[in-house]
Amino acid sequence: MELDTIAAISTPMGEGAIGIVRISGDDAIAIADRLYKGRRTLTEADTHTINYGHIVDPKTEETIEEVMISVMHAPRTFTKENLVEINCHGGLVSVNRVLQMALNEGARLAEPGEFTKRAFLNGRIDLSQAEGVMDLIRAKTDRAMNVAMSQVEGRLSSRIQKLRQELLETVAHVEVNIDYPEYDAEEMTLDILKEKAGYVRDEINYLLQTAQQGKILREGLSTVIIGRPNVGKSSLLNSLVHENKAIVTDIPGTTRDVIEEYVNVRGVPLRLLDTAGIRETEDVVEKIGVERSRKLVSEAELVLLVLNNNESLTEEDEKLLTISEGRDSIIIVNKTDLESKLDMERVRELAGSRTVLTTSLLKDEGIDELEEAIKELFFEGDLDSGDMTYVSNSRHIALLNQASRTIDDALSSVDAGMPVDMVQIDITKAWELLGEVIGDSVNESLIDQLFSQFCLGK
Repeated sequence: MELDTIAAISTPMGEGAIGIVRISGDDAIAIADRLYKGRRTLTEADTHTINYGHIVDPKTEETIEEVMISVMHAPRTFTKENLVEINCHGGLVSVNRVLQMALNEGARLAEPGEFTKRAFLNGRIDLSQAEGVMDLIRAKTDRAMNVAMSQVEGRLSSRIQKLRQELLETVAHVEVNIDYPEYDAEEMTLDILKEKAGYVRDEINYLLQTAQQGKILREGLSTVIIGRPNVGKSSLLNSLVHENKAIVTDIPGTTRDVIEEYVNVRGVPLRLLDTAGIRETEDVVEKIGVERSRKLVSEAELVLLVLNNNESLTEEDEKLLTISEGRDSIIIVNKTDLESKLDMERVRELAGSRTVLTTSLLKDEGIDELEEAIKELFFEGDLDSGDMTYVSNSRHIALLNQASRTIDDALSSVDAGMPVDMVQIDITKAWELLGEVIGDSVNESLIDQLFSQFCLGK
């Protein structure tokens, strides 16, 4: 594809050791060469080499920066275009001056995600791999990064391609039987069609079995900590984060707003929300915090309910045990280092099938058991992301669900004795839906929307 030359800063804004300005397009090397002075020109440099020199203003001959410039010739680059990366000092002024000079020489400022978009448009990666790049950047844990990396490497793409090929061969076989009956081809019977469609449906459903775990690894688990004031909610947040993020005092109602923090629990990323203690109060500010806490409980994917071992079970405690019913939740009885006044029999009765754990957050006891309980609640057995192909993207999950339902419709038609060419319509639709996962059949507006979510310079 013929595209203009783009440039952008590819490192985070702010002060750092190195800043990188990336230029991609037919004129990338020529534009950089007009700004560069070194032992030899960049047009003479071999591909995939890094070259030391200086950036010089072509109008004033003023030396702007000391740089190392990577030169990569198409098509063996990230975008499959000529690509230059200018490594300069990472100050705000220096990296912006280098970018501005590249723009002055004819490059256009890249749109968010445009480098990765070009890699997709030029056929280097498919759409699911491009989305994996974004997941790789946003990964909150090592396991989430491993899942994203397997997607970037094309593990999901290869499985989808294999299933699409199976469906395509089935459709082609039907077409041959219909259009060229004189050829000595095996007749596509309803039994054969049912067998092939059933195989693809089972493979799709197997991928969907990983969807919940994959989505958690990708987006994090929305986790809310609730309880009455002064039961140890903020201490629990600090223990899980391994840092004093929340103020901890013996004064009830210290936490008045929601404190949010990402934490890695045994490879499971939690978006941890410490809420205001839920109680009846006349304090206007605290009352707002309590209402926010109640709302978050209804939206959370995991509820950590903290009770005080040193106090009797109150009516408010029982209400909290009730409102968290039917949700994935863990009951934490804190302050076991103090005298026990809590009716544990009643707690277990109200908890039902939910896990009940005891902790002494003051003495850092019970945290390991809590982390293991969280992992076991959402990931049975070992949390393995090395060998499995996880489906983690909401768009992929929706398309796979649609494809599975469409094949179910085809199989229902087979059972009803419908003609093969009628069943073929649903098989073709499933093939198209799987194509949307990897970008083989997707509209331009969706592509623009997806890549607009990338950071500038990626």
